[in-house]
Amino acid sequence: MKPETPMPRLEMADLRRRFGARTAVDGVSLSVMAGQVTCLLGPSGCGKSTTLRMIAGVERPDSGRITVDGRTVCDGALWVPPEDRSIGLMFQDFALFPHLDVARNVAFGLTGPKRAVQERVEELLERVGMTGHISAYPHELSGGEQQRVALARALAPRPRIMLMDEPFSGLDDRLRDEIRDETLDVLKAEGTAVLLVTHEPAEAMRMADEIALMRDGRIVQQGAPYNIYNAPADLAAAAFFSDVNVIEGVVRGALTETPFGQFLAPGVPDGTAVDIVFRPQHVKIDFDRGGRGPNPTAAEGTPARGIVRRARFMGAESLVEFQMDFDGSILKARVPSVFLPRVGMPLWLMVRRERCFVFPRH
Repeated sequence: MKPETPMPRLEMADLRRRFGARTAVDGVSLSVMAGQVTCLLGPSGCGKSTTLRMIAGVERPDSGRITVDGRTVCDGALWVPPEDRSIGLMFQDFALFPHLDVARNVAFGLTGPKRAVQERVEELLERVGMTGHISAYPHELSGGEQQRVALARALAPRPRIMLMDEPFSGLDDRLRDEIRDETLDVLKAEGTAVLLVTHEPAEAMRMADEIALMRDGRIVQQGAPYNIYNAPADLAAAAFFSDVNVIEGVVRGALTETPFGQFLAPGVPDGTAVDIVFRPQHVKIDFDRGGRGPNPTAAEGTPARGIVRRARFMGAESLVEFQMDFDGSILKARVPSVFLPRVGMPLWLMVRRERCFVFPRH
């Protein structure tokens, strides 16, 4: 007898929302399991926040279905109000009540015996490291402390689902990483299903068990962060996560000839124009030897010469830009530690084949 497949805590099916002539959300389907962090990632205006608002119940979809633990909360006929969906919300402005101290902010909306409410407040404030500020008011707290209180308040009624819309964008970079990690620990400990909206790939990679990449109201790719990064669906998906280099080619017999040698393009019809995409950290640099470069290899192909245009030290790595001899295009390379060749210096570049993507050009 096969074990039963766990039911998703949150499930969306074919959600759609239009505003006049503009389609904001176009057929989004997604599920989130209990204890899982899923990230809706994409540029501003792609439909992320509209999707979140429909799940929360503050925006009505034009069509589609939303279920929580198998219970339909929204479809063509049924509409469950936000307060009855057992969904918590966290936004970038924290939205704490300025006239209430920390304890009363966290307790807001809790019902039941006073002692039980007090115990829940104290439990959560201890978990987020804010016990010492229980009587403080929001204006007396730092941004990071306000974020911790907002998290405690959102978790206080034990929501089955937590929706988070750019919740860390108001924090400085160093504090942001610390608060992200603390927030993730608390949410995991509570077993809450989390749907996080962000436009920052680094945040999605750091927090998510699964990423749903959105573009123009649709989910264009979905999977674990490792898979999304290392097997992007198209050029735009690859470029969303990091800088990319692009060279152009045409497929002949499942191969594309380029100044860097041949690239495999299996299954792509002859005559198809393609973009060969690779990240700057996957470019290998070698020195010029009297106008000659290193010998070609199966793993790194044929070297192509470029002239250094700019070199910058970035802290953990150096970024070097080259103008390529073969067509004058600009390619970038990222090199660990310090590597600052002089402007005008000729160097040879090679590209690691297993780190390249070949996409039909659109």
